[in-house]
Amino acid sequence: MGGTRTVRAGRRTVEVHRPDKVLFPGEGRAKEYTKDDLVSYYREVAPFMLPHLRGRPLMLERHPDGLDGPRFMQKNLQPHDPDWINRIEVPKEGGTVCHPVCDDTATLLYLADQASLTLHRWLARVDGIDRPDLLVFDLDPAGDDFGTVRRAARQLGELLDRIELPSALMTTGSRGLHVIVLLNGHHHFDEAREFARAVADTLADAHPDELTTAARKKDRGDRLYLDVQRNAYAQTAVVPFTVRARPGAPVATPISWDQLDDPDLGPRRWTIDNAVDQARTDPWSALPRRGRALGPARRKLDALR
Repeated sequence: MGGTRTVRAGRRTVEVHRPDKVLFPGEGRAKEYTKDDLVSYYREVAPFMLPHLRGRPLMLERHPDGLDGPRFMQKNLQPHDPDWINRIEVPKEGGTVCHPVCDDTATLLYLADQASLTLHRWLARVDGIDRPDLLVFDLDPAGDDFGTVRRAARQLGELLDRIELPSALMTTGSRGLHVIVLLNGHHHFDEAREFARAVADTLADAHPDELTTAARKKDRGDRLYLDVQRNAYAQTAVVPFTVRARPGAPVATPISWDQLDDPDLGPRRWTIDNAVDQARTDPWSALPRRGRALGPARRKLDALR
């Protein structure tokens, strides 16, 4: 196993090292995928994925030896990384972090060559790093009961409609769903997270036997966890169309609200074999292009509560 393959991406070429290296071993019903398969998928999905990546600091989930090897989370670009990759230096306690920013296909393919299976993005952009333009609700079931996830997504979507916040759905490629709201980028992280927690508490109070906002697992029982912790400064969420580090190479995939009723829907419905077909349907076409302010929605939520 060795060698390299050169891939053209716009004005640049990217070398894929050891393209035959198996990253996703074939186990049980799961299909085997190599690094070449990963790079080919990211190259094909790039036109649909890049709008969700551009201008956002990233955290990389790397598996240099595939799923059977060690995993590590990488925030900082390394000295050997190409200087043409965009980046942003973000302050942290005692120093700074130099995050990669994936603004083009060449960067996406380079990260794939580095066995960055999953890309996790900030909810803010580099031109407003402390003001998120996304709000994410992670519907995390206690087990593998996807029916509970469907109901929670529908209930959350209806609540967000009542306070006039359009929302979008995405499978996670793991166990649950993400419900995503576009913000106007005028609110700080603390305000956004506090609002998300108020929405989640309102929903959990209305369905106490099925839903919870308890952060500790021992306090949740069999209830679905409405996780809003990603809505904090320097926290991240998986990028639409990113591959997840699980057998079969499932993909976190945007879906329409109508697809929530599809009996074949599951959190790992799409893989690198078919996620591009779903991308071409433009499942978020009904979502307004401009994000909303939280003030009017907060007043409507307070009135409901």
